[in-house]
Amino acid sequence: MADLLEHSVQVEVDAPIDLVWSLWSDLEQMPKWMKWIDSVKVLDDDPTLSRWKLATGGLEFTWLSRTLKVIPHQIIQWESVDGLHNQGAIRFYDRKNGSIVKMTISYAIPGFLGKIMDNLFLGRVVESTIQADLERFKEYALQAKAKS
Repeated sequence: MADLLEHSVQVEVDAPIDLVWSLWSDLEQMPKWMKWIDSVKVLDDDPTLSRWKLATGGLEFTWLSRTLKVIPHQIIQWESVDGLHNQGAIRFYDRKNGSIVKMTISYAIPGFLGKIMDNLFLGRVVESTIQADLERFKEYALQAKAKS
């Protein structure tokens, strides 16, 4: 198996942990703030499984993901079980007047993509995109907070 590239990024959100948790744990809403995620569908017959579709730059990848660990207001951990190999965790930290959301993700670069792109360059692109996703989540959470 190919080596996994790993990235960790975080964002501080001026919203209570209850709100931040409820927004993030609704996986099917992720395309609203994750630029490359085209769709997420939690499977009806097994809610620990979800089908993901990533689309960017004319490339499209899908995978089936299994939620391995959920501790409300603390962590959601997953790994792919089919398709694009990835794994990771979202950690939540309560800061009384706000929350910190930290994402750690590891993934294998598909063989053909690794042959045409430098891993360091691709890693920087992925990390900056994930950081921007967390910034979009922050704005999404602040809008939800303003409505409540």
